[in-house]
Amino acid sequence: MTKTYRIGALGFAQGHIFGFVQSFLRLSNVAIEWVACADTVPPKPSLLGRTEKAVKRFQELTGCTRAYERWEEMLEKERFDIIISCPENARHGEVAEAIAAHGAHMITEKPMAASLADALRMVRAAQANNVSVMINWPTTWNPAVRKAKELIDQGVIGEVWEVKWRNGGSMGPLTYSEPEPSGPEKGAEWWHQAAPGGGALLDYCCYGACLARWYLGQGAVAAYGLRANITSHYGDADDNAVITVRFPKALAILEATWTTWNVGVPTGPIIYGTRGALVVTRPRGAPEGQARQVVEVYTSRAHGLVEPDEIIVPDPLPEGRATLAEEFIHHLETGEPLHPTLDMMFNLEVQAILDAGIRSAQSGRLELVNNATWCIG
Repeated sequence: MTKTYRIGALGFAQGHIFGFVQSFLRLSNVAIEWVACADTVPPKPSLLGRTEKAVKRFQELTGCTRAYERWEEMLEKERFDIIISCPENARHGEVAEAIAAHGAHMITEKPMAASLADALRMVRAAQANNVSVMINWPTTWNPAVRKAKELIDQGVIGEVWEVKWRNGGSMGPLTYSEPEPSGPEKGAEWWHQAAPGGGALLDYCCYGACLARWYLGQGAVAAYGLRANITSHYGDADDNAVITVRFPKALAILEATWTTWNVGVPTGPIIYGTRGALVVTRPRGAPEGQARQVVEVYTSRAHGLVEPDEIIVPDPLPEGRATLAEEFIHHLETGEPLHPTLDMMFNLEVQAILDAGIRSAQSGRLELVNNATWCIG
């Protein structure tokens, strides 16, 4: 490869952006020039100095010296091949349109957007300007998550009729800092504000929507959503949510929580089939975060808790496509499709599930996934 990729960052609302940056920094056979960065303006003034801290960290990691106060000016003055875009969820559509109009490919963090309408804006902009959009999912880089899909496709547990997702123990964003921010400090951040796309539903139910659609291999029909702010009253966004999804031949239960101190049980994903079940989890007895996840296979008929019939340690991810940076560069260099879960059109279907869940939580009724917005799109 002789091309030098000119890369920039737009939006530091999602902290995962630094994982993106580090993934590109680890590339050994690709030439990169870090061009510039800019943040979006937070909907409320941050009491934690979000932009200042993020820009400083970005510059320390990359050596990039150009930082713009207005991201619109950055796009007008600079030329990019790739932009890492992590603004507030509700700004994904607006920002993606602007990036695409300037001819840059982009990577953004899950979820694709805060609404189906905004996700459609992203698709139209990308197609009109012939640029690639990758929606990153941390679960995509978990070999056990991919192994579960292989086992499903091999028919190890028969026909899948239910997928369950619940995020692990989480007390919400910003709670892992030392010292932990106060309630007012958290409430000033977009995560705890409904309008910019904050809340646990978009943060965590999205994972389940993605995996259920991928594992089941069929489009969703309808969804029922429920969300609540149980203990995070310094903001108006939900800190717990549930979406139940109807597929043509299956169900999915997607749970999101920012108030779980300890999960107590494996959270999966868990996949139920007509002849067994799969559980993606840490090896039994392994310390938190110190062991790669495995797939527990249950094919014996049983009531209650039993030992798995088999525990499968997954193979490493494919060489040269094992990180988000490798995958995106491979896609741009070869034209080969991205991993299915990263694909823009696949993620449009994932967004449609989330959109139906959000509309249901507002209306109190079962809502169709294929609604008027989808049809018009």
